[in-house]
Amino acid sequence: MAYYGKCVEMVIEQLDKFKPEKDSPEQFLEAASSSLQALSPQKQAFILEVLSGCLEYRKLLTVVVDAFYVQDGRLCLWADYSLFQVICYLATFLLEELGFQLFRNIVKSQPTIKVCKFLGFFFNPLNLCSWIKDEWSLIYETAHVEENWLRPLMRWQPEVQELISQLEGVSASQSPLLKTKAKVTEPKEFNLTAPKPRAIPMPEPVPMVAKPRAVPRSTYQLPKEQQQLDMVKRYNRRELLLKANMEELRCTMPRSRWEPPTQPDNVPVKLNTAAILREGALYQRQVEKELQRVDKLVDGAGDFSEFLEWQRKMQAKDLEERLAAGECRRLQGKLSHEEAILARQNLMQENKHRAEQKKKETAKLMLQCAKRRLQEDRSLKEQVEQAMELQKNVKLAQAKLVKGRRQIAQEVMEESQELLQRSAEAAREEQRQRCELISQLRALETRPTRKGKLVDLTQIPGYGLEGEMSVVELRERLALLKETQQREEEEKRDQIIQGKRTKSQELQNTVEQISLCRAAMGRSAALRWEKKNALATAPGASSQDERVLELRRRIAERAAERRRQAALLHVSAPRPARPKPRVQLEARRWLELEQSREHNLRARQQGGSARGPARRLEAA
Repeated sequence: MAYYGKCVEMVIEQLDKFKPEKDSPEQFLEAASSSLQALSPQKQAFILEVLSGCLEYRKLLTVVVDAFYVQDGRLCLWADYSLFQVICYLATFLLEELGFQLFRNIVKSQPTIKVCKFLGFFFNPLNLCSWIKDEWSLIYETAHVEENWLRPLMRWQPEVQELISQLEGVSASQSPLLKTKAKVTEPKEFNLTAPKPRAIPMPEPVPMVAKPRAVPRSTYQLPKEQQQLDMVKRYNRRELLLKANMEELRCTMPRSRWEPPTQPDNVPVKLNTAAILREGALYQRQVEKELQRVDKLVDGAGDFSEFLEWQRKMQAKDLEERLAAGECRRLQGKLSHEEAILARQNLMQENKHRAEQKKKETAKLMLQCAKRRLQEDRSLKEQVEQAMELQKNVKLAQAKLVKGRRQIAQEVMEESQELLQRSAEAAREEQRQRCELISQLRALETRPTRKGKLVDLTQIPGYGLEGEMSVVELRERLALLKETQQREEEEKRDQIIQGKRTKSQELQNTVEQISLCRAAMGRSAALRWEKKNALATAPGASSQDERVLELRRRIAERAAERRRQAALLHVSAPRPARPKPRVQLEARRWLELEQSREHNLRARQQGGSARGPARRLEAA
C-alpha cells in the first residue's frame, strides 16, 4: 500500500505543476520522465502511464471533479483536486487492467474520508446514467462512451459499494481515537483598549454631469447590403438542402422513373479471367466451410441460429432508437427555427418604432454636414489661388532647365554619330576579308578526287583468322539460321495455342459452376426475403417515442403563435409587408423537407431489411 501511495503522490505532484495555459502535454511528459530517472523502471512506467492518461482525458476528468466540488465536495480542499482526478482516471480507464484487489490497495493508501466521499459520488448510478453520460457524450461519441466506460463502471458498482462501506467503517472506528488524543485549544480574549468612536464625516455633494448621448445601434449592426447577401446565402443553402434531401436516395427509386424505357433491366456483365477464378475460389471455400459445418453438426456441435436471431432483434432495436434520436434532433431544429421567426417578427416591430426617431436625427445631422461643407469649400478656394501663384514661378524655372538639357543632348548626338560611322567602316573591312577566305575554300573543294577499288563478294579476305569466309557464304548461313528460328517459333506457337485451349475449357467449367452456385444462393435469399416480409407485414402496434410527440406538440404551438404574430404585423403595417410571403414560403419548404426526411427514413429501413439477407448470404 505504501508503494502505490508514493506513486500516486508523485503523480499528484506532477499534475499540480502542469499549467494548461502555458505548458504543452508532450513537453511536460518529457520533462517529467527526465525528473523520474532515479526511480525503478516499474515505478517510472506506472507514474508516466497514469500522468499521460490524466492529461489526455483531462476534459472528462474535469467534468466529474468540478461537479463533485459543486455538489458533495463543497467542504473539500481545492488542493486535493489532482487526487480526485487520479482516482477518477484509475476507476474509469485502468480498473479492468489493474484488477479490483490492486485498485483497493491504491484507494486504501489515500485519505479515507476524502476518497470514500468521492467514490460514493462517482459510482452513484443516478449520476453515471444521467448527467455524466450526457456531458461525456458532448466530448466523445455516445456509443463509445456507453460501451467502453459506463458499462464497465456499472459492472464494478457492487464491489465498489462494498469497498465504500468498509472505508466508512474504518473511518468511524478511527475518529473517536483521534478525538481523545487531540489537544483542544482554548482561545483567550486580548486585553485591548477600546477605541474612541469616530466622527461621521459630512457627505460631499455629488456633481451633476450632463447625460451623454447614447451610441447609435447602427454602429453594431451590419450594413443593409451585407444583410441582403446573408439572406440570399441562407435562401440558397435551404434550396440546395431541400434538393439534396429530395434526391438523396435516388438509387432506391424504380428504374422506370429515371432511366429510358428502352434500356434493358438485366444487363449481362462480362467477367475477366481473374474475376472468374476469384469467384470460383470463393464458392469453393464456401462449399468447404459448409461441409465442415455439417461435419461438426454430425459430431454434435451446436447451432448459432438462436444467437443470430437475438443479434438481429437487438440491431433492429438499436436502429429504432437511432431513428427516434434523429427525429428528435430534426424536430428540435424545426422548433428553434420557429422561435427564430418569432424573435425576428418582434424585432421588426421594435425597428419600426425606432426608424422614425432615427429619421429626425439624420435630418439634423444633414444640416450640420451642409454647413461644414460650405466652410470647407471656402478654405479650398483660398488654397487653390495660392497654388496658382506658385505654379507661375515654377514654369519659368522649368523653361530654363529644358533649354540647357536640349543643348547637352545635341552635343551627345553628334558624338554618337561619329562613333557609328567608325564602327561601320571597320565592319565593312572585316566582311571583305571573310569573302576572300570563302572563295579560296570553295576553289579547293572543286578539285577532282580518285574513287576506291571494286569489291569481289565471293573472295575470302585472307587475314589469317579462324573461320574466315566470303560475304556470299555468310549470307547463305544467315538464311539457314533464320529458317531454323522460324521452325522453333512455330512449335512454340502451337504449344501456346494448346495451353490456351485447355485454360479456356477450365474457365468454362468454372463459369458453369459459378452460375449454379448463384442460382442456388439466389433461391435461398428469395425464400428468406419472403419470410422476412411476411413477418414485417404482421399486425403490430408501433409505438412512437414520447419525446418526438412532445416536440411535435411544441412545434405546433410555436407555429400557431407565429401565424398570430404575422397576422398582427399585417394588420398594423401601413403597407403590405414583405416578410409574410417569405415566412409562408419557408413554412412550405420545411413541410416538404419533413416529408422528404420521412420518405428517406422509410427507404433506409427497407434498405436495411433488404441488406440483411445479403449479409447473411455472404456470411454463409
